[in-house]
Amino acid sequence: MPEELPAEICQQIDSVPLLSSRPLIICDADGVLVEFMFAFEAYLEYRGCYFDWSSFRLVGNVRRLTDDQPIESEEVRGLLDDFYSEKTEELEPLPGAASALTKFSGRAQIVVLSNIPVFAREGRASCLRRHGMDFPVIAGSGGKGPAVDRLSSRVQAPAVFIDDIPRNHTSVAQVAEHVTRIYFSADTRLTNLFGPSEDSQHFAADWTEASAIIDRCLSDKGY
Repeated sequence: MPEELPAEICQQIDSVPLLSSRPLIICDADGVLVEFMFAFEAYLEYRGCYFDWSSFRLVGNVRRLTDDQPIESEEVRGLLDDFYSEKTEELEPLPGAASALTKFSGRAQIVVLSNIPVFAREGRASCLRRHGMDFPVIAGSGGKGPAVDRLSSRVQAPAVFIDDIPRNHTSVAQVAEHVTRIYFSADTRLTNLFGPSEDSQHFAADWTEASAIIDRCLSDKGY
């Protein structure tokens, strides 16, 4: 059964102005619009830790540099919160992201759906604006299907979802199957860990590939 959206996320979604007649692009940020893992690894080193690429799980894979031991889950959460508090506005854009979204903003509405703490929402929006991506930002958590369903239900036009985490595509496929799903993975380390995304319909390794897919999806439906 799909998880229920918290009221705070519903309020964020409902406050975004959308035209029902225009297509909608719902885009993740970390690893899609801005570089995340290299920045997070640098921050972990600064805090005396490193990321063990045995799997993508943070708990168990964030280890101390001094003895290689994994740190406790509470400390991992604290480090991640500190990272978003201190570094969100400093993240660098992925090549081609701003130009691609700027191009599509003439054909579609764009919303950034990012699983970050709510306190980092303004920092994320500020970072994206600084890099030429001035779009509404929704800060969420958990599977993205319910949020994508709520957003896409507000338009009577094609909707596209772009994300670099396979489980988010699964979540969307379960409750919003009508949304076109693009698995975007520019970091080959993550691609190798995750493998294919069974519930996405397309794969893109950069914004040149993603742009071609979006263009085809919109054009095929008359937009």
